[in-house]
Amino acid sequence: MDKKVRERRAEAAVSIAAVERETGLSKDTLRVWERRYGFPTPARDSKGERVYSSAQLERLRLIRRCMDGGLRPGKIVAASLTELQAQIKKLDGRPRLTADAGLHNSIVDMLKARQIAGIRDYLAHALMRFGVQRFLLEVLTPLSAEVGRAWISGEIEIHEEHVYSEQIHHLLRQVIASASLSRQTPRVMLTTLPGEAHQLGLLMAHASLAVEGADCLSLGVQTPASDVVRAASAHAVDIVGLSFSLACQPRSAYAQLADLRQRLDPRIELWAGGAVWERVRKTMPGTRLLASVSDIPPALADWRQLHTAQAA
Repeated sequence: MDKKVRERRAEAAVSIAAVERETGLSKDTLRVWERRYGFPTPARDSKGERVYSSAQLERLRLIRRCMDGGLRPGKIVAASLTELQAQIKKLDGRPRLTADAGLHNSIVDMLKARQIAGIRDYLAHALMRFGVQRFLLEVLTPLSAEVGRAWISGEIEIHEEHVYSEQIHHLLRQVIASASLSRQTPRVMLTTLPGEAHQLGLLMAHASLAVEGADCLSLGVQTPASDVVRAASAHAVDIVGLSFSLACQPRSAYAQLADLRQRLDPRIELWAGGAVWERVRKTMPGTRLLASVSDIPPALADWRQLHTAQAA
């Protein structure tokens, strides 16, 4: 056996499941990158399963941080460790967004100190103080950006970022459940398309719509376009809402929208949310681009006004 191969196998000790857990990158993503970009380059254990070296795991951690900062895989997967560290330093130098300083000391400090109860209390207090719509816009949006910045810079570990996400998800599901008791039109179906695994934007949109009285149905994340079309017809929805993270390439996102718009019943509106749409100036008939959660209530009011007039 080649000496380099033996050395790589000796160093390789991390299973693909462990890499997924440590980085948040799915097994499918790792396999696709292996074929498409030539990295990572796992060895195989005695059972033929992929195993990764500690050096590859570190690079994958940095790649994930860069992606969370808005960089695309094609630009960074082949980058060296030094280049990735330089990108992270550049991302960390961007202006910070901070939530109301008088409301919390530091969510990042609480995460590092494992103060889970403190995080829950902070979020519950903020929700009661501001109400749902202001909480989403003025607290949750900048707070999530701050936690993301801390993850990118290495201040917190991926498991700490996951703890924060779980607390947010739990709180938003409670908001959705309590707001869904009174349902009105429109009927909105929410999901993301394949490759978009981030759920926070979807939950924020769901909460915003629910407190405004919309009847919402969530399909979860990564629903194939063909299934979106079938579900929209089966559930007689008025609007299909999609969430896109900042890491999504605008051109790719727009192409996906155009494809789905062509397949959907023209009577069904297509709404696409996420900060990625701040960089898009094109319009598409039957489609509405929502760059911020603050765009949801006026979009809903416009829809209701239009359809009330049509019914009259």
